[in-house]
Amino acid sequence: MMSNPLLQNFNTPFSTAPFSKIKPEHFKPAFIEAIKLAKQEIENIVNNPKTPTFKNTIEALEFSGQKLERISSIFFNLNAAETTSEIQKIAQEISPLLSEFSNDITLNKSLFNKIKKLYLQKDDLNLSTEQLTLLTKNYKSFVRNGANLNDKDKAELRKIDTALAKLKLQFGENVLAETNTFELHITHKDQLKGLPESVVEAAQITAKQKSKSGWIFTLDYPSYIPFVTYAEDRELRKEMAIAFGAKAFRNNKYDNQNVILNIVKLRHKRAQLLGYNTHAHFVLEERMAENPDNVNLFLEDLLKKAKPAAESEFKTLSEFAKKDGVKKLEKWDSAYYAEKLKKKLFNIDQEKLKPYFKLENVINGVFTIAYKLYDLQFEEVFNIDKYHNDVKTYKVTDTNNRFIAVLYADFFPREGKRNGAWMTSFKNQWIKDGENSRPHISIVCNFTKPTNTKPSLLTFSEVTTLFHEFGHALHGMLANTTYPSLSGTSVYWDFVELPSQLLENWCYEKEALNLFANHYKTNQLIPTTLIDNIKQSANFLEGMQTLRQLSFGILDMNWHGKNPTNITNVKSFETEAFKNTQLFPDVATNCMSTSFSHIFQGGYSSGYYSYKWAEVLDADAFEFFKEKGIFNKQVAQKFKNEVLSKGGTQKPMELYINFRGKKPTNNALLKRAGLLK
Repeated sequence: MMSNPLLQNFNTPFSTAPFSKIKPEHFKPAFIEAIKLAKQEIENIVNNPKTPTFKNTIEALEFSGQKLERISSIFFNLNAAETTSEIQKIAQEISPLLSEFSNDITLNKSLFNKIKKLYLQKDDLNLSTEQLTLLTKNYKSFVRNGANLNDKDKAELRKIDTALAKLKLQFGENVLAETNTFELHITHKDQLKGLPESVVEAAQITAKQKSKSGWIFTLDYPSYIPFVTYAEDRELRKEMAIAFGAKAFRNNKYDNQNVILNIVKLRHKRAQLLGYNTHAHFVLEERMAENPDNVNLFLEDLLKKAKPAAESEFKTLSEFAKKDGVKKLEKWDSAYYAEKLKKKLFNIDQEKLKPYFKLENVINGVFTIAYKLYDLQFEEVFNIDKYHNDVKTYKVTDTNNRFIAVLYADFFPREGKRNGAWMTSFKNQWIKDGENSRPHISIVCNFTKPTNTKPSLLTFSEVTTLFHEFGHALHGMLANTTYPSLSGTSVYWDFVELPSQLLENWCYEKEALNLFANHYKTNQLIPTTLIDNIKQSANFLEGMQTLRQLSFGILDMNWHGKNPTNITNVKSFETEAFKNTQLFPDVATNCMSTSFSHIFQGGYSSGYYSYKWAEVLDADAFEFFKEKGIFNKQVAQKFKNEVLSKGGTQKPMELYINFRGKKPTNNALLKRAGLLK
């Protein structure tokens, strides 16, 4: 048998993944072998004749299956950032195996009995806060995965989990296929009017790659967003917008309507099997929000305050577009006229801003801010293996030169990489046998590539995206807990966006922008007037933006917070859910749900509200920084010690109060958004 690099110890700098040695055919045998090893470790715990203790049961379980954990993180990160049809096929084959293995653990009666025994005597075990959290998390995870069910129901649960794992993959593959099949091929130069030259140049490169003349625009964000924002040709904007909104809703082989109906019905069935009213009740038990009523009240409160502002902004935008001969404002006019009106009101032009945001300078900026706040130093290194040439690798140390983390950064779109931006990890942090094993963290974005004539220049919203993902990365890199499953971003879902959204605030501060916003040609610092304009425009159309976010949260709660058994039509269900938040006329051939990957493929089902929830936390937290100074070391150290390094070792609200001294309210957010009169 050939030697499999995934099964060897990684003899590499900082034990990083040896990407250049890993071939697709290594994955399946490695998974099978790693599952076998992990099962053996579980058997050893179950068959240990000694009385169960925290150490021989909970701790042993926590550190079991590490080889499998490592292979999984490498594989699924590649499936998101560098996939191929071969890798997708392997994903379909191994997902059921992993789902079955995880069920083998959580439905293992003898193992559960040991954990339950410890859980029932938890108050007498003299455990630390972190140990108690781990024990509780383990016990609940077993119960939430069916450990208390009878054998018939356990078998039913297994069936549901296997089916769901496949359906979620199917959903994502359909969206990716639909994104990749559409192209807008332009051969007449006059149809490019209004588009920035960098966007035109990128479209020309895309056309060349496809051996065509002219320009090709796609549904990938760096191509799609600028097109609908700047293209003067309204018919072409309409064509792009309708294609974007019709993804996986075209009654073809990539259609997601039945996939969705199957997913929501299976999720509901699963929740009921476990004794919960709905999928949302099940999910929210393990969130700061606690239950659907709290989420709905939270969304309704914000809706009440945002809707009047949104309606008035929509009216203003419609009047503005009327002067341009647009009788009725449609979805494909939104970004275009918003950009025009913004330019008029604030004299702000994304394209004029871009020269101040050369990617390399923004990266250095976010590194400098991390140094000023948290004493972190970043050094680009070239001896770490990567999965694609575009990826950059950094060694992260503190001011005493102690090794903190490895950071991977992958910034440009390509085939085989999904849209959007995310942070992930190739290895968690933990402490074992006195050694603090440090994390390998990755951020993945889709920014415009450098061209022959221009470096990669970011729009302001891409700058905030980079800061956002880097905020998640700090949460991962500064992790300092004993147990890997409580480390870094392993926190309640509606808390996980706090560090990322908090860091975005620095993008609006002169003191921070002066560190990195230099013109890429003249090196001139960004003018104060532009910074003022950015700040003033931060709340531009905030009511409409808020309404849009709330509409997604409400749609999510409608899919998951009610009994879905009788839903037969995805589109009409969605239309009903949107009725209180709808501003634009509906497009019959469009459907949001069929490409709503966050809730049907990612982990956001019953959790989309958490973006807004975390905004409340971040606005409140940043108010504290503003009071003391945005580079105040004491506040930063407090945030690092009470929030970033603690991971999921305590309830999030406790961590937040330890940092802030009080609970947050919606007011700081409404004030910042200009929605509090």
